[in-house]
Formats: sequence, C-alpha cells, structure tokens
Amino acid sequence: MRRIVLLTLVTLVSALLAPAALAQAPDRPAAPQHGERVAVPALRVTRLVTGLDHPWDVRPVGDGRLLITERSRARLSLWTGQHRRTIRDFPSDKVWVSTDSPETGLMGLETDAGFATNHRIYTCQGGFTRSGHQVRIMTWTLDPALTRITSGRQLLGGLPATSGRHGGCRIVQVGPRLYVGTGDAATGTNPEDLTSLGGKTLCLLAATGAPCRSNPFIDATNRNQRYVQTYGHRNVQGIDVRGDGTLWSVEQGTYRDDEVNRLVNGADYGYNPVPGYNESVPMTDMSLPGRQRRAVWSSGDPTLATSGGGFVRGSGWGWYNGTFAVAALKAERAVFLKLSSTGALRNVRTPAELRRFGRLRTVVDGPGDVAYVTTDNGDGQDVILAVRPTP
Repeated sequence: MRRIVLLTLVTLVSALLAPAALAQAPDRPAAPQHGERVAVPALRVTRLVTGLDHPWDVRPVGDGRLLITERSRARLSLWTGQHRRTIRDFPSDKVWVSTDSPETGLMGLETDAGFATNHRIYTCQGGFTRSGHQVRIMTWTLDPALTRITSGRQLLGGLPATSGRHGGCRIVQVGPRLYVGTGDAATGTNPEDLTSLGGKTLCLLAATGAPCRSNPFIDATNRNQRYVQTYGHRNVQGIDVRGDGTLWSVEQGTYRDDEVNRLVNGADYGYNPVPGYNESVPMTDMSLPGRQRRAVWSSGDPTLATSGGGFVRGSGWGWYNGTFAVAALKAERAVFLKLSSTGALRNVRTPAELRRFGRLRTVVDGPGDVAYVTTDNGDGQDVILAVRPTP
C-alpha cells in the first residue's frame, strides 16, 4: 500500500514539474509522449529575399509572391518570386519611426480574407498626432497588379506611444474580425487600465474599424474600453489563430518570462508594473485583484526575447505539423511548441537549422509545406528565409 501511495505521489510531482522543465529549458526537447511516433523531419532553409532592413512581417499573396513590411525603412514591398519591388504611393513619410528606442515603425501586416479580389491589406504602424506620436491600425487597397497603393484610411488610432519602446504590434484576421496585439508603451499603468489601448489584445471589425460586439466591455461608456479583448500584457508582438479557432499570443518578458498565452475573452494576464515602470514585478502577478490567467509556456530566467510567431501546418511537417513556432531575437532561434488538443504544453523543440541566422523576428506559415522566417540583424543585412521539411 505504501509503495502504491509513493508511486502515486511521484507521478503527481512529475506531472506538476514537467511544464516548468519545458519552460526553463526550451532548447531541449522533452521525451515523446506515450504513443507519439511522428517523425521529426530535418529542415531545409534557403535565403529567399535578401537586402532587407528589419523586416517585421510578411504575407504570401499567391504565385510565390510575398508582401513585406520593414520597420525602420517604413517600406512596403512585394517579392515577385524573383526580385523585390517597392510598392509605390505607400506614404512612408507618414509613418512615425522611433529612433530613441527603435521598436516602432511599420510593423504588423495582414492580408484580407478576400485579398485575391479586393487587394486589401492591414498594417499596424507608428503615426503622428498634433502633439506627439501614436500607433494606429490602417487599411490599404492595392491595384490589381500589386504595384501601388490606390487608397488607405485609419481603422483605429490612439494606441499609446512614448519613446517608441513597446509599440507592439501584430494583426491577424479571423472572419470579419481583426485581432491586434499591442504594447504598453513602457507606461506602468497601461496594462491594467481598461481605458488604455496599450498592453492589450483588441478586436475590431475589418470593414469599419468598429469594436467587435463579442468584446467583453462592449457596453462601456469609454471608447477605448469597448475595443479591449484581453488585458494585463507587456508587449504583444505575436498573435495567431489555431485550427480549432483558439487565439494565441507571444509576449516579450522583462529579464524573465517571455510568454505564450492562450487568449480568452475578458481575461487578465497579470502584468502590472507600478509604481513608475517597475519591471521587477512578475509577468503574471497572481496576487492582483480578480483572476489572472497563467501562461501556457514561459521562458523562465533569462528571457529569449521572443517576438512574432504562428502556427505551422501541413502533413509534410511531421512532428512540427500544428506546432506554434515562436521567433526569438536575443536567443537567435525558433522555438516550436507542441500543444495538446486542450491547449496544454506537451513538447518543445528548437531545430539547429534555424540557429545560424542571427536574430529572428517572426515565423509565418505559407502555402503547402513552407514557412517564412524574418531576421532582425539590421544594416541592410536581413533576409526572409524559406523553411521546408525534408521528405
């Protein structure tokens, strides 16, 4: 009887410690789950687009073409499959590019679900106000040949900006909605302040920019609060939707605890760096009033400086199929998270093939068995990598 109790206790302790071990050692894959026999393919990596400077986001638009944003150059480009071409009439001079803290400029990019016929895209970018700066969500229409911008307008403005630090900002479309991950602008009160658009994930309608009716505070009297989907974030630089419809985000930590979170409508993710901007507080402070939601994955101490990420899909990916791939800047790697059907962390891999290109900004799924990875090394030396599993 004692032996049975002891074995039970050991099993329980092991189960509790397993997620922590995965978080603290993200570059060491955990043992395969019972019954898991899926092959782990080697990855073939090619330099597809070169000569870029801080490419922040990329979207495939058919026939091997890619749309690309570059943060500091505030440049929107098309990769034709053979060469890069600047999109004409994109107003780069209207994009605020921070210099004191070079984190804000032309950032997140999303193509409309009907892009093949309407040629509509969305960007998250720095902007100017009468007295300073902001981050805003824009929509643009391109001509059918994808050579120039024909029209553009603001969907949502007023996302906070100070020095440019913690400007976010990533966009994903799900049906008629746009979900946007924002940064806290390095202002301590923003993440938990429901009247600030900073340190949040937001939901707005792609067609009009109005707040989504499903938002938890849609009936609030404050305009900003009506856009809030989740709060208590530091700097959300990645957001994507899983095949089951659940939303996931990547958040950059302080000196510890980069996070991957499953986003739940109305949830508080517990970052509250006050008084001032106190970065010694936990990324998820469970002592705050109300309920906070813990991260599914955390880097521990030190951080990897995670940035963007997305789900990788395709039967040819083998073990990687359905994983959430997270790019890391400081740690110069990509972390692939295997999640269970209920959203629990099962396993982690950091393939050696992606550890020789310097700082990585984001991972974007492409058509078929290809993913695109952007580097973030600067000085015009950046590239977009095409990553494919080997047969």
